[in-house]
Amino acid sequence: MNTPSRPLDPAPAGTPADSIAVKASPDRLYGRQRSHPLRPRQQRLLDLTLPRLRFDPVHAADPARAFGRSPSELWLEVGFGGGEHTLAQHETHPDVGIVACEVFENGLCSLLGRLVPEDGEADAPVPDMLRVWSDDARTLLRGWKPASLHRAFLLFPDPWPKARHAKRRFVHPQTVPLMARALRPGGEWRIASDDPTYQDWVRQVMGAQSFFAPAEPATVRPEGWPPTRYERKALQAGRQPLYWSFRRSS
Repeated sequence: MNTPSRPLDPAPAGTPADSIAVKASPDRLYGRQRSHPLRPRQQRLLDLTLPRLRFDPVHAADPARAFGRSPSELWLEVGFGGGEHTLAQHETHPDVGIVACEVFENGLCSLLGRLVPEDGEADAPVPDMLRVWSDDARTLLRGWKPASLHRAFLLFPDPWPKARHAKRRFVHPQTVPLMARALRPGGEWRIASDDPTYQDWVRQVMGAQSFFAPAEPATVRPEGWPPTRYERKALQAGRQPLYWSFRRSS
């Protein structure tokens, strides 16, 4: 784990989120998109399976139309990692339309490989209530139908712990309004992190905005939050995850 840097000084209560002294979030992706050369099976998953599940951005203006049937609710996961949480939510809530975002190719392959069998990459059935977005989630949120999301997830994101990299964090004064715009009043944004710098950052950014009601984090994973491999690694390393549930204000 990287050594955490000192977070920015907390903003005074009631300070608008965009007044926090941090550079604008750049319109580009950072970090790895692949950890090692892809195996043949992984390449087939990206070439043949991903296109069958890819969320078409033309549906952002009416996301319910992206699914095989009308969803009871719309959920969005930003950075699904290995896909454990996405699949658990999909299996538990089969009538919910879930859009799962991930740019890391190995993570994409991990999820896709759980959905189709070997040699079924091109024609095995795929879920009708799960769609995948393999680009920056912010670009999707910009065109998303306002007040249509019921729930969003940001679980154990890359903390970018150095102060000069704060602009790369998904929880950002410019991203909070995007998420708030997409969520309906009363909608829920779940955030979890085991990194002390990111935890302080969430407190600071979310404490300086008015789109979401204030919330104190839980120190034990709440009921209905499926575990992830990143949480397991954090606990094994002795790090304390925090779990927030922010509600969109009316």
